[in-house]
Amino acid sequence: MDILLVGYGAMNKRVASLAEEKGHRIAGVVTPDASADHYPVFSGFNENLPAVDVVIDFSHPVLTTALLESNISAPLVIATTGEKEQLAVLMQEKAQTQPVFFSANMSYGVHILTEIIKYATPLLETFDIEMIEKHHNQKVDAPSGTLVKLYDAIVESAKPNATPVYDRHEVSEKRDSKDIGISSIRGGTIVGEHEVIYAGHDEVISIKHTAQSKDIFASGALTVAEALQTKPQGYYTYHNLGE
Repeated sequence: MDILLVGYGAMNKRVASLAEEKGHRIAGVVTPDASADHYPVFSGFNENLPAVDVVIDFSHPVLTTALLESNISAPLVIATTGEKEQLAVLMQEKAQTQPVFFSANMSYGVHILTEIIKYATPLLETFDIEMIEKHHNQKVDAPSGTLVKLYDAIVESAKPNATPVYDRHEVSEKRDSKDIGISSIRGGTIVGEHEVIYAGHDEVISIKHTAQSKDIFASGALTVAEALQTKPQGYYTYHNLGE
């Protein structure tokens, strides 16, 4: 595949490296930064971009919005987090003319974790739920897009009246049964860890996913990109990509 990268942070650097190992070609990088190693750099989508087989976007909402509002017609793999509601509308519109895949986390293991959460939450309806996510000290958004994805799975499966609680120190009162505590930890080079804790009477169940390298996300993006080559226009996630 000929690939256009949107953004050139740590994730797309890994995508570029793994793509070349697999025999793919990086045709260019759209980034406001001055350079992207030895690849052609484009500052925006109004430039004369190369024809490509797929676009892989690990960037930020501003750049992703510009991508979705551009006339690029290649399949899109989008892994940007933040401003979920606004981007979802644009992705649905773009999907009317080409394949568009989105996941807040490109790890297949996180997809399976989400399915486990959907199954477990109705069975543990009387348990208190707490959520913890950990990432490296360079991550900007909090909570992570993946934790938001897991929270949504809890709400949709069994907790429609849940109340997310981010700052318990602001009030002095006991926990309400509808509360779901959300904690974000930032430090060092932690790649990513997401844990959902179900606390009942005298027993606790913890479900956790730990990413040990960024390669799982880069590999996941390339696998999805390959799959999109045979797909018609439409909006795809891990739930329907294999259909």
